[in-house]
Amino acid sequence: METRVDCHIKTLSPSVIARAAARGVDAVIYAPHFTPLPEIEATAAAYADAPVMVIPGREIFTGSWRSRRHLLAVGMSAPVPDFISLEGALEALTEQGATILVPHPGFANVSLSAADVASHQDHLDAIERENFKSRRRHNHRAREVADRSGLPTFGSSYAHLPASVGATVTVFDESLPDVASVITAIAGEGPREIVSDSRPQSQLQGILEFSHLGWENTVQKLQRIGSPGIAATHPKAPVYGGRFDDVAVY
Repeated sequence: METRVDCHIKTLSPSVIARAAARGVDAVIYAPHFTPLPEIEATAAAYADAPVMVIPGREIFTGSWRSRRHLLAVGMSAPVPDFISLEGALEALTEQGATILVPHPGFANVSLSAADVASHQDHLDAIERENFKSRRRHNHRAREVADRSGLPTFGSSYAHLPASVGATVTVFDESLPDVASVITAIAGEGPREIVSDSRPQSQLQGILEFSHLGWENTVQKLQRIGSPGIAATHPKAPVYGGRFDDVAVY
């Protein structure tokens, strides 16, 4: 019995669940940008009876516009905002016992570098080795960083577009019946295989995904930085009660 997990998606709907199920996906980690943890958890809970397990996660944007570093956290018990220092985010996540994953390592200036991973490895639980949205050269760099780290690895579609969900999955050779067991498997030392859809139409979908990156990392992020009173994941938002003021970068 195996379990197929798409370890990072950004979009979720009944049609996304149907597409994932048709591709044989058993579980997805749903971590939309700039969305508070309680909202993500509520959305995931709405799919409790779906044929695909939905695991809530947060991709946290740490650092400033010039020094962005993304972290993917699962198993969180308390909200952590975007736009705080990398060290501040790692400390907050570690204190609450969250599992900390490294998405798309070495990609441009938005990801942990090999040096970042080495410096903070004691806080990190697993690292992405293959990302459907990334191009071949980016995945080659990610594999180099992952192999050097020695951390457990995973792959994901990083789907922002519904048609991409399930295009890259991490396959575990065991039954993982609940959220806790999936998270434990991703961060564990057990065997896994990363499988990607290599059909020509899937490659075209990957190009469409990558083209989405420009809007995602410019207009969308600037809107959040420029509206601290509105953005729910800004560190100065009321929900955080000033707890992250000392590590806020905006």
